[in-house]
Amino acid sequence: MSSYFQLVGEGRYKPTEHAGGAWDPAEQHFSPLGGLITHAIEQHLPAGPALSRISFDILGRLALEECEIHVETIRPGRTIELVEAVALIAGREVVRARAWALSCTDTTAVAGGDTTRLAPPDAISTWPLTDVWPGGYIASLDVRPLAPSKPGRATVWVSTPHELIAGEEVSALASYVALVDTANGIAVRQPPTEWMFPNVDLTVHLHRRPEGRWTGLDTTVTFGPTGQGVTSTVLHDLAGPVGYAQQILTVRPLS
Repeated sequence: MSSYFQLVGEGRYKPTEHAGGAWDPAEQHFSPLGGLITHAIEQHLPAGPALSRISFDILGRLALEECEIHVETIRPGRTIELVEAVALIAGREVVRARAWALSCTDTTAVAGGDTTRLAPPDAISTWPLTDVWPGGYIASLDVRPLAPSKPGRATVWVSTPHELIAGEEVSALASYVALVDTANGIAVRQPPTEWMFPNVDLTVHLHRRPEGRWTGLDTTVTFGPTGQGVTSTVLHDLAGPVGYAQQILTVRPLS
């Protein structure tokens, strides 16, 4: 089976062509790298706590080259723990992430909130997102829209046949997060051939652990009047909502 990354040493990974970016084929798309960082964080943590928030700050160009990931504990604790991960390419920091891990207890008796499920993807035709975006990552996806997308609005299921790391077992969460950054590309407000609107961060909040191979993205994109934008997404798996994702955008014309 093909993959987005290959393990080449302790904490070191080589991206494959399937990780290629949408804005520049010589760059990595952030989405699989976000999943890889999530995997590294989970490997660092003891078994038991649930990752409930992961925030990624994208510090610079993500060249399609070998990357190295370091993780350390910032705030240790038995019930609440904060860890930080740094991804480096060619010795330069390109992503800094922080994650809160919270202890798990049985709160079934008081669980509540919106439980509306998205229609399942089985009977939905695949949408070739390559009609909108280039790049190896976009070409690697199975995208199934619940309705035709509109400028700034789309709801889709996303999955991939590729492993995150060749020959390595990863959690359902890492595989799920590896698809979340796709949200900024499914509901474009303006053609990416005329405008740039890359995200400089991604923050994921989860109220339960996602399961299965499908990532559901119920996404709204807003552009402000002074060059900033926000992509907001309700995250789903087949059982219903699992949390939220937010991305801040830098919006500017290409010419």
